[in-house]
Amino acid sequence: MATSSGVGSRRSVHQSLGGGAVADVLLWRKRNLSIATAVGSTVVWALFEKAGYNFLSVMANALLLLVCILFFWAKSASLLNRPLPPLPNLEVSDAFVEKASSGARKWVNRALTVAHNIAIKRDRNLFLLVIVVLWFVSNIGSFFNFLTLLYIGVLVSLVVPAVYEKHQDQVDEKLGLAHEHLSKHLGPILSNTGLSVKEKKTE
Repeated sequence: MATSSGVGSRRSVHQSLGGGAVADVLLWRKRNLSIATAVGSTVVWALFEKAGYNFLSVMANALLLLVCILFFWAKSASLLNRPLPPLPNLEVSDAFVEKASSGARKWVNRALTVAHNIAIKRDRNLFLLVIVVLWFVSNIGSFFNFLTLLYIGVLVSLVVPAVYEKHQDQVDEKLGLAHEHLSKHLGPILSNTGLSVKEKKTE
């Protein structure tokens, strides 16, 4: 059982994911959007991976069909005195561009912060985490192509955060044991490497 002070000081999973609409989808707080994301990604993966469709041809055919529908809808509406297609204002607003660029900047800064902490601050725990993640991605990528790997990433993103939120204490305990095990085996190697680097600098 975690103490009340520990629970209060620990960030929630929703806050760690940004606390926005994306976090709501990943944690299934907007169930309809989460289901739509899972179904949509499955359909896209099945079209391109199993059915053998080409991305460019599918997009061109979809746009062609959409343009034809809108054109004939507008023509029939003018002849039959019916309302025109309910299209929104087709332009990208400055607010949307600023929000998208701000979100991209945050992710880039996070990646640069990780690189800085590893290279400059020599954060051993972060270094071990990056090694494990990259090793895992490398091994998974050797078995699947990019589209399948992207599809697996979407499904994992929809499953792992929600499961972790429900069983956070148990998962943290297991991760702590795994971290201690890795540190016990890799700690001496990293320590010797750090000592050799310091000796070279003093020379």
